[in-house]
Amino acid sequence: MFDFDREISRAGSSSVKYDGRRAYFGTEDVMPLWVADMDFAAPEAVTKALAARAAHPIYGYTMYPDSIYDSLIAWLKKRHGWTVEREWIVLCPGVVPSLHAAAMAFAEPGQGVIVQPPVYFPFFSCVTNTGRSVVRNPLIERNGRYAIDFDHLEEVAASAKLLLFCSPHNPVGRVWTQAELERLLDIARRHSLVVFADEIHADLVYPGIDHTPLATLAGPEDAVITAVAPSKTFNIPGLGLSALIVPNAGHRAALHRVFELLHVSASNPFSVAAFEAAYREGEPWLEALLQYLTKTRNTVREFLRVRLPKIKLIEPEGTYLLWLDCRGLDMSDQELKTFFVVHSKVGMNPGTVFGEGGSGFMRMNIGAPRQTIMKALQSIEQALKARGADHG
Repeated sequence: MFDFDREISRAGSSSVKYDGRRAYFGTEDVMPLWVADMDFAAPEAVTKALAARAAHPIYGYTMYPDSIYDSLIAWLKKRHGWTVEREWIVLCPGVVPSLHAAAMAFAEPGQGVIVQPPVYFPFFSCVTNTGRSVVRNPLIERNGRYAIDFDHLEEVAASAKLLLFCSPHNPVGRVWTQAELERLLDIARRHSLVVFADEIHADLVYPGIDHTPLATLAGPEDAVITAVAPSKTFNIPGLGLSALIVPNAGHRAALHRVFELLHVSASNPFSVAAFEAAYREGEPWLEALLQYLTKTRNTVREFLRVRLPKIKLIEPEGTYLLWLDCRGLDMSDQELKTFFVVHSKVGMNPGTVFGEGGSGFMRMNIGAPRQTIMKALQSIEQALKARGADHG
């Protein structure tokens, strides 16, 4: 029914992932497994909704209809058991702009904002770009599994105003347990921290794993703001529309003030149409996608175990982004970059861009036809064999 093996050329479509290869890697001759969008056609319902809207020949200023809120409320209830009120929802252009808005709304210039590296790099830039101070609470990696350093978080929480929390976590793939979330909430509560939970990958979790929205564990006294979007779930990030779930009226007012200051207004008619169609009709596509990604993840795991044992997979519980431990290759970060781009011709994100703890790692995007991922793995294997012969 859904053909995720279909190869669709994206060259010449102004795709960052493909047409931006030369700017990022210095060459176009790499298989692009970096930017976090997928090489799969979006759900047919989305394409039909966009075509229907395009058929109306006027593309004027666009408001958010009640139906778009209803679609998100129904989705969160069905998929996550989360009852959200209409007035809690703040629609906005994307999660990264929302990160900047949160830094501006909940911390003054110079005040501390906690990030938990290695983490999605805009978590750092949204703090530094707005003149706030980055407070690092590095994740702990033990035997191929990451955890939050709660003792250290307790220490730094007193000197910060805001915690930027990635759940599920990009790039390490953790889906945090209820016990971990409750402990984090307890620390935030005692230190009056606002928690911005980036849950953009919430729908992308593997079988046997459950994602718990942080806000579902929070009480009325807790300051939790949640970012969600159909962009990763349904592969429509280029349409630029996300939502913040903000139960506290004061927090909503603070965010609205920042958005007004930045003149962030209603979105375009196509993003509105796609957002609603995805949440209303995209679930069967998502279920098929999750099955496909699970098989691809398992295929990569087995390939590394048998044929590339010096590269270790950090077992992902969520996201289509794999965190690869390449420290066994005994290369510097610059050598890793050169090896993968020049010799393997596989374009991945260097772990160093994700901050402390990223050295020696690479992030691989498996949101592509499985034959593409296999081709990349085989290319890495051949390059390593050639390197071994050269160093023999």
